[in-house]
Amino acid sequence: MEYIIYCDESNSSGPKFGDFFGGCIVNSRDWRPITEMLETKKKELNLFGELKWTKVTAQYLDRYIEIVDLFFDFVRDGKVKVRIMFRNNEDQPSSSATRRSDDKYFKLYYRFLKHSFGLKDIPATEEDIFIRIYLDQLPDTHEKCKEFKEFVQRLPASWNAGRTGGKLCIRRGDVADVCSHDHVLLQCTDIILGAMYFRLNELHREKPMGSRCRGKRTIAKEKLYKHINNRICEILPHFNIGISTGVRNYQNPAWELPYSHWKFVPR
Repeated sequence: MEYIIYCDESNSSGPKFGDFFGGCIVNSRDWRPITEMLETKKKELNLFGELKWTKVTAQYLDRYIEIVDLFFDFVRDGKVKVRIMFRNNEDQPSSSATRRSDDKYFKLYYRFLKHSFGLKDIPATEEDIFIRIYLDQLPDTHEKCKEFKEFVQRLPASWNAGRTGGKLCIRRGDVADVCSHDHVLLQCTDIILGAMYFRLNELHREKPMGSRCRGKRTIAKEKLYKHINNRICEILPHFNIGISTGVRNYQNPAWELPYSHWKFVPR
């Protein structure tokens, strides 16, 4: 058995919330048909370039809504699970110890990968479970990125503590940074992540300098966000995007939740 994880990160800072990380996980047996269906939908809609939140306009709104609907059909059916992590700017570490800000990005990314997908809670199987992780291109030196991927590759040691049966494994080379242009599931993740950054930072209220009205692009993005939020609420009624998602009557929520948010609070 094998699972594929796609991960992306958004702005590290925002007016109210920052340090956004997002990802989706899919069983490898479902990966090809899901990818092919999303790529086919893109072609039907004449969306030949990369899907990105920053590209959302009034002209393309309806087409982005169709892509989002197809993606959330897979989430609803349990074939894709989505995880979003972010931090409220008001939440600061309680320790007064000096912190290395240059390491913050990788430390947060590591915690997101370690905890957000509930991998240590995957039900026990007789066979080993392989995890493949695709990261959107990492914005740092080759040496730092290589070191980070080596740390991530060692994560199964913590996941497997106390497990019975098959173990979780990350093979050498199965943590890789990739170009989002070539991975439609990563593009869908970018749209969801961008929508959450947009709304939590209240960018839907922005107006051009000197104008009393919002711009057409801002209005289009708000409409897309509302559609995304409606699709989430169809799966998880009364979903609150600004807090960590509760157990929602799932016996194994960390692993089973089809969609969840984690408001990270530094200790």
